[in-house]
Amino acid sequence: MRDVSDKMLIQQLKELEADGLVKRTDYKEVPPRVDHSLTPLGHSLAQALVPLCARGTEHMAEVSRVFAERETWTRRGRQPTV
Repeated sequence: MRDVSDKMLIQQLKELEADGLVKRTDYKEVPPRVDHSLTPLGHSLAQALVPLCARGTEHMAEVSRVFAERETWTRRGRQPTV
């Protein structure tokens, strides 16, 4: 993950662990060392997301155009018309 703070990463990992998607292994070493891995539930969710990721990749040009348009609206202080 790019451009994410340590605080935000730790928070997200804790939430994923609480949801049963990630397992945290603390090796009780100095300096501290921990590993995170997907649980079986996390693996099944990852597999369910594969088609969604593929669709996003297939439509990347259109998605990029929409995001660029949204950025233009934001800079102008306007909301899109529906």
